[in-house]
Amino acid sequence: YRHSYVRKFPKKIYDLKLQISLLFCVNPQAYVWEYNIYLKKNATAEAVQVTHNGKVNEIHNGVPDWVYEEEVFASNEAIWWSPQGKYLAYLQINDTGVHNIEYSLYGNDQYPTTVFIPYPKVSKHPSDFTISFSLMVVPKSVGSGDHYLRTVTWVTDERLAVQWLPRRQDSVLLQIYDYDGTNWKETSQKSKTGWVGRYFPAAPYFAANNMSFYKVMSNDKGYKHLHYVDAVSIIVLLLFLYSLFKYLYYVSNEHMGRPGQRNLYKISISTSGHLAPECLTCSLYQDRCQYNSAYFSLNASFFRMDCYGPGLPLFTLMDNRGPAKGLSLHLSKAFHVVYVSPDLWYQMMFPPNFDSSKKYPLLIQVYGGPASQNIDYVFRLEWATYLCSTEKVIIASFDGRGSGYQGDEIMHAIYGRLGTYEVEDQISAVRKFIEMGFIDKNRIGMWGWSYGGYVTSMVLGSGSGLLKCGIAVAPVAKWEYYDAVYTERYMHRPEENMESYKNSTVTDRAKNFKSVQYMLVHGTADDNVHFQQAAQIAKALVENQVDFEAMWYTDKDHGLSGKARYHLYTHLNHFLQNCFAEKK
Repeated sequence: YRHSYVRKFPKKIYDLKLQISLLFCVNPQAYVWEYNIYLKKNATAEAVQVTHNGKVNEIHNGVPDWVYEEEVFASNEAIWWSPQGKYLAYLQINDTGVHNIEYSLYGNDQYPTTVFIPYPKVSKHPSDFTISFSLMVVPKSVGSGDHYLRTVTWVTDERLAVQWLPRRQDSVLLQIYDYDGTNWKETSQKSKTGWVGRYFPAAPYFAANNMSFYKVMSNDKGYKHLHYVDAVSIIVLLLFLYSLFKYLYYVSNEHMGRPGQRNLYKISISTSGHLAPECLTCSLYQDRCQYNSAYFSLNASFFRMDCYGPGLPLFTLMDNRGPAKGLSLHLSKAFHVVYVSPDLWYQMMFPPNFDSSKKYPLLIQVYGGPASQNIDYVFRLEWATYLCSTEKVIIASFDGRGSGYQGDEIMHAIYGRLGTYEVEDQISAVRKFIEMGFIDKNRIGMWGWSYGGYVTSMVLGSGSGLLKCGIAVAPVAKWEYYDAVYTERYMHRPEENMESYKNSTVTDRAKNFKSVQYMLVHGTADDNVHFQQAAQIAKALVENQVDFEAMWYTDKDHGLSGKARYHLYTHLNHFLQNCFAEKK
């Protein structure tokens, strides 16, 4: 961490307002155009402009800005209709005080254009964050400091529920508010070990009394379960909610305790309590289907069983009074999942005609970000499948500390120290793979995209000597360069955690790249992980006289879509062929 960067941080991060408009319409419609909201009484009526101050990169009405869309709502919508369409709540964001990220869009003209996006990065001064609300009072427990709006849920046409997060995101407050101001209720939840929720707190699902609600939260042991919250108590139930008549339906990985599985469960509810859960998919097509979901008819008489693997995906219509006849095919598994330790899992894909007496090159696919999961039973056809089947490369993935679906203790192990345990565990996994006897220890590579590119770079820069090569696509170089909402959720602000910020940088490990083959890839128009990140890695490598390969994709964003995607995998394949070439 270097103080010279602090002066570039924004003076203000957000200014938010939640507005509630009263409508007298039948089947009303709303849309956003040029950051203003328009209403129509019906599909053929003339539109009425509701807001007039919308302006790109300054005032957003009804749509989030970049960081709210990416890190808070996971949606590009910020308007919420009441159940009968009587009221419309919408978010107004004022970004006039937010520092812009700028990058060139080259296009085909004589001069490139410059793109400006308000993008709040981690900030040193807590007073830089401001928020204001109209018609609703922000709870004092969060309103006294910097905070975020997380969810807006209409309970009835006159009752609204809003979730608030403090800037640290280690607690959440759910506020139930009646439009006439006569009824208030606040329910808070605080994490004991890290941030709240998986990435962020789950939305509430309200019961028939319009005041109690269901919500997925961590229990006392740190595992995500469905809770029922009423006026006086919180009752633990189970994971994920389909609240239909007398039953609860949920999807869980609890069967046999395997985090990579998903099955559908049913609980019968009565006034005296609930019965033990019944698994509806655990015994169906077990060789083929171990990762399942469901899509229900309106009255839950039928559901579509969605099987995603490990065999070919299968969709079967099921009668809720008994299973419907479905297509049953037996396919051999494309991979197997076994223990690395009592808590951590890995996954391997073997080439055709695999012979354990031979030595194979190994490529490790990594993501490793907080709450992520690489190890599951989902069937996929991807670049790794080609490498395994055609290039005869063993493909492995590993979920270490920091990963999700194994409880908060494992997930929160990297809280406040990104770039530590999730990196160390990947290195430990490589050693375990070598011990299996069929891995060529001189031909081991790793690759990842985004956070996976960051972990790959940190592993290569660790100086472990285990890897011959690595590929980092759109990696983070320093967390000071990334957005405030994501980074501070896991790392707090730099002034609170300066040593961890310093230890989490790729650039400080540049000298250790001399003994590995490194491929750095980035899009020049990446609005998420900015090209600045790759530029700083490249600069550090050059300053340390490290030879490396690099590929940039002009005017491409974080996804490197279109023809760039085809070019990317062809280019990476050539890089790996060189890395895994046997010495003669």
